[in-house]
Amino acid sequence: MNKRTIKLAAVASLGALTLTGCVTDPETGKQRISKAAIGGIGGALGGYLLGDLVGGRNDRTEKILGAGIGAVAGAGVGYYMDQQEKKLRERTAGTGIDVERQGDQLVLNMPGDVTFDLNSAVVKSQFRGALDSVASTLSEYPSTYIDVYGHTDSQGSETYNQGLSERRAASVADYLVGRGVNRARMATMGYGETQLKCAPERTQADYQCNRRVEIRIAPVTQADVAAAQ
Repeated sequence: MNKRTIKLAAVASLGALTLTGCVTDPETGKQRISKAAIGGIGGALGGYLLGDLVGGRNDRTEKILGAGIGAVAGAGVGYYMDQQEKKLRERTAGTGIDVERQGDQLVLNMPGDVTFDLNSAVVKSQFRGALDSVASTLSEYPSTYIDVYGHTDSQGSETYNQGLSERRAASVADYLVGRGVNRARMATMGYGETQLKCAPERTQADYQCNRRVEIRIAPVTQADVAAAQ
């Protein structure tokens, strides 16, 4: 399926969600899209379905090349990511970080209650060892893009949650850079409460599920380099 087809499917999904995800505000009587539906829309149009990079792939590739980082040879991409996945799983075992494989990309899911104190964007001291292990592995495999996404639950105002998600994503990125990961590889995005992973939120476990930071790792390929030149 090409990217145009995927985007059309995402737009179709948006239409369906808009029709089926509406709720009536009990105070105003007006209809609005529920937060659960917004989460679905975010998943369809954000970086997850389309595989886009924060800031644009070509621009990111140019910065990486400018930093002296090369691409992974076409036939070696799978092996390169296999080895990186193996080391990440070994080094983060028991830390609360979940390593997920999605094609040739990796996603590290870090629960917010493990990574940060309530309403704080400062990485917990007891979690820094785990991030040190992540940084060490990322430095060993430099030919990758790194996107850091911040998410919150739906408690509190949307404005506050958006800001908190941005600060937490930036905090994790800054920590990794401070441990030797090249800044040129990294970009951050805060999604606030728009991409609820567990919805509707009925229990404390649901809220904790949605308070998270994710790191998406994608290989820099020869095709990326060719497109950027």
